[in-house]
Amino acid sequence: MNRSTLPKGWDGFAHDWAADQKVFKGMSWGKAMMWIFLLSDTFIFSCLLISLLTGRASTAVSWPDASVVFGLEVFGVSVPLLLIAIMTFVLISSSGTMAIAVKYGYEKNRKLCTIFLLLTALCGAAFVSMQAFEWTKLIVHEGVSPWGNPFGAEQFGAFFFMITGFHGTHVTIGVIFLLIMARKVWRGDFDSGRRGYFTTMKSDYLAIEIMGLYWHFVDLVWVFIFAFFYLW
Repeated sequence: MNRSTLPKGWDGFAHDWAADQKVFKGMSWGKAMMWIFLLSDTFIFSCLLISLLTGRASTAVSWPDASVVFGLEVFGVSVPLLLIAIMTFVLISSSGTMAIAVKYGYEKNRKLCTIFLLLTALCGAAFVSMQAFEWTKLIVHEGVSPWGNPFGAEQFGAFFFMITGFHGTHVTIGVIFLLIMARKVWRGDFDSGRRGYFTTMKSDYLAIEIMGLYWHFVDLVWVFIFAFFYLW
């Protein structure tokens, strides 16, 4: 179709989106949809964090001291936020391994791409395991629950389990898909054009970059949770 005969206005907008699976000046459909999903997820996490700030500002009861609540005893000495610091280091480090996996994916280096995908998944699994330990410590040993809290404001438990649980779910889902991607790369699915698990469409190494977008988002959200919940 000649450029001069292309539809104008809203008709042109609909034509561009319906023409094929390439939108946003050549961006793949999968990457565009991931960005839209991440944008919607940003709104959800923003609402949760704003609710936390609102609840903390409006309560008349003192808010628990994070350094006390999340302290970890090492050789008889209480170290404030030790476990949280380790969790943050592990998750942020996984962004580096994910970026390297994307690099080797585009170079079609199956071995190194698989290794760094597995390292990223290992970091994610370690993070979730430490979060499970943290939850167990608070629930079993400290008596914190969504409807009660011995350290101060009762809302603390509800906000903590809701926000960290929602984020932990994202990390867990990410680990599952990292393992799926690692298997696909190792088998050479992206080189041979083998069709995927949940769709009949063929895929390529762009899927690793799309996975990377999700993982970096999960890491970035944790930075805000860490700042708003544990440091403030």
